Formats: sequence, structure tokens, C-alpha cells
Amino acid sequence: MIEVEHLRKEYGALKAVDDVSFQVAPGEVLGFLGPNGAGKSTTMKMLTGFLTPTSGGVKILGRDVQEDRIAAQSLMGYLPEGAPCYEEMTPAQFLKFIAQVRGFKGKDVAGAVARAVETLSLQTVLHQKIETLSKGFKRRVGLAQAILHDPEVLVLDEPTDGLDPNQKHQVRELIKGLSQDKIVIISTHILEEVTAVCNRVMVLSAGKIVVDTTPRELQARSRFHGAVCLTLEDPSANQAAVEALGRLSSVAGVETEGDLIYVFSGVGQIQTQVVECLSQNNWVCSSLAVESGRLDDVFRDLTKGAAA
Repeated sequence: MIEVEHLRKEYGALKAVDDVSFQVAPGEVLGFLGPNGAGKSTTMKMLTGFLTPTSGGVKILGRDVQEDRIAAQSLMGYLPEGAPCYEEMTPAQFLKFIAQVRGFKGKDVAGAVARAVETLSLQTVLHQKIETLSKGFKRRVGLAQAILHDPEVLVLDEPTDGLDPNQKHQVRELIKGLSQDKIVIISTHILEEVTAVCNRVMVLSAGKIVVDTTPRELQARSRFHGAVCLTLEDPSANQAAVEALGRLSSVAGVETEGDLIYVFSGVGQIQTQVVECLSQNNWVCSSLAVESGRLDDVFRDLTKGAAA
């Protein structure tokens, strides 16, 4: 596993990372969430040995990152923020270079490159200079080098940044597939990525861990968790419906957003009572769903001190 103990990084009076400790086991996809400046990228750079901590330590599958850096780094694939590559190279040249750096020789170099190219669908740009590629393709080249040696640990800083929706889906499916026998740590500011990919989420704020839980439990902190969202076929009935729904004993409150009506639960599930109330008043729904929760609300609540 990955073991992080009392990790600190200070720049003068600034505490970029402040006494962070956690463990990650194989099969876990840990999502780092936090506002800009929360310490996500700094923590990842210390995990991978690119930054030396002010104090504290990191072990990757038993290898100390500071004392046995090369051995620890050989177990990791790392996609830094911005996916830096040698832009004068083509993806084919760059990936061949990375394969050789990772210790592949002879035919194994071509095999490793071919697998990475196929996985990230880079065939159409393989012989273009990296500097001419779109941001999305540069990101995919960066991902290809991170997985090229089939590492046991993947550390990915904003892995889908710059990708279109289809490419994001492809990368997320790739990450889910890889996570079955690897440790994966992802830094992201895209909240939907947490629910799409991660089975564990850690929120950082001002260099500290403010919560470490599952995406589902994080969503359950939202006031929208369990709320019924509905729209009526006849919007002119909205006001009457809001008043009637608000009188139900199990309802804590009713709010509207345009034509959407949100009914908040006071105790337990309220979907049955809502449907019965609508039916009794002959109000026909064009849509009705139970909200799982809004991560953006929870995120703002957890990090509002840092923002202030």
C-alpha cells in the first residue's frame, strides 16, 4: 500500500501541506479534491519524489520515497499537471524514449509503446510533433507514458483536463479497468469525476485533510440528498403544488428553480407521499426523480473557510 505519515511542505511562512497522513490500498481509486492552492499537486509531487517534504515521509509498497527513490519511482506511473512532454518529439519518439528510460530493451520497447498507443488511441497523431497537438492529445500522450510500464501505482494530476466528453469517458473507463489490481490516486477539480471513477474521496483545504470518505457518503452530506425533484406538465399549477407538498408531515421544505420543484425530506424517504399528493390533486408529472446529492454544495461547505 501507500503509506503517508505526517507529511508537511513549507515555503517560508506558507504551509502548503500541513501534517497530512493516510494510507491507500490496492483496488482503491482515491480522488483528491480541493480548491486551488489546497495542496493537492504539492502532495502528489511529494508522493512521487519530485518534491522533498519539509518533514514526514512516504512509502510506496514498502519503499521509502526519500531513502530509496529510484526503486519507489519504478513502481509508479505519474501524470503531472499540464502533462509536460518533449514537444519537439513525436508521440512515437517520446514513448520510445520513455520505454527505454523505464528499462525496456529490444523488441520489448516496441511492444510497450504499441500497447500504450492502442490504449490511448494515439494512432492518428503518432508521427506529428507533440507541439502541434491539441491539449487533449497532449494529455493522452502524457497518460500513455504513465501507464507504459504497467505500474502498480498510478498518480494522475487532472487526468481528463482538456479532453472532450468522449475522451473523458474513455479515460475514466481506462482508470476503472486499471484500478482492479493497482493503486490509483487522482487529483481533480471536476466533481463528476469523483462519482464516475473514485471509490474514495479526500478533500483538502489549506493544506489539511478536511474529510476522507466515499463519494456516496459525501453526497449524503448534501441537503439535496433524498430530495424529490419534479416538474409538472402544467407549470401553472406549480404554486398550488408547492403549497400542498409543503403541508405533508414528512416534508421539511419545498423550493423551486424555474419549473423544477424540489421537495426536501424531513424523515426518511418521501417519494411515495409526494406521488400520492400529486395524484390526489390530479397534477401530472413530466419528470420525477430522487436526488443523490450535490457535491458542489458539500465541497463549498467543506472549503469555505479556505476560500474566505
